This record gives sequence, C-alpha cells and structure tokens, in this order.
Amino acid sequence: MKKLLLIRHAKAEKETAVKDIDRPLKYIGIQDAAFMAQKLKDNAQIPQIIITSPALRTKTTAEIFADHLLLPDPQTNKAIYEASQQALLRVINKFPAEYDFIALVGHNPGIAQILEYLTGEAMEVHTSTVALVEFETDDWKSISGDSGKLVYYSWPKG
Repeated sequence: MKKLLLIRHAKAEKETAVKDIDRPLKYIGIQDAAFMAQKLKDNAQIPQIIITSPALRTKTTAEIFADHLLLPDPQTNKAIYEASQQALLRVINKFPAEYDFIALVGHNPGIAQILEYLTGEAMEVHTSTVALVEFETDDWKSISGDSGKLVYYSWPKG
C-alpha cells in the first residue's frame, strides 16, 4: 500500500513587492502549519519524507511539518511549483519506490485538482489543508485517476 499526504501551503503574504515564488508565510500561516503538523502527529499519520515546491511559502510549510514530525529536511521538486493536475501526477508517479508514505506540499489549484482526480472527491482545499490518500498498490507508477481513497482530511478551521 502507498500513502500520499497532500498538503497545501500555509497562508502567505500577498505582497506585490516580491515575486510570487518568494512570498513568505504570514504569522497565522506559521501557526496553522504547526497546528496541522501536531494534528498529524497526534493521529500517528507521519510520512517518511516530504517533497515540496521550491516556492518560499511551500518550503517553509514543509520545514515546519518536518520539524514537528521529526523528519529529514524536505526535498524540493521544481515541477510542483504552479503544477497542473497532470504535472502533479507525473511527480507522484516518479516518487522513489523505497518510500510507502510521502507528503507532497504544493499549491492550489493543483492540489485540489489532483486530490479530486485521485479520489473522485471534490474537496475545498484551504491553506494548510492536509488530505491523506491511500492506494491499493505497491508501485507509485501505477497510481492514476480514481485509484485512491481519501482516508483523512483536515484544515485548521475544520
């Protein structure tokens, strides 16, 4: 069985003075990410590794989760930044086979789209949302549409 934890980055500043990729998290975003990481820890839902977009807001979110869950530093994958559903599927299909539980930290609309594509469930994916999807397969390459089951979904206010 493979398990995918989809995480949308925490709430970021909407400054126009910096490029989109360089937008930092708001203070509330930092708090929300820590809260959600603790929720995962309390529910014993701890991935083996975290793979994140290189954007500052996703990297910071991923680092907060890694710190709280006592995981290694997150790996970055530039294909996750501004990724479409199909681009995210390609990233997932190329995940390292030795890992059975991976967290992916990314952006909307891609995270919401890939969640619906994989599970058939249309969910609103707010900032700091976590969604755990399980697959009845031992191979990341075989993951495709409607092949997953949404087993956990949460966000800071829900």
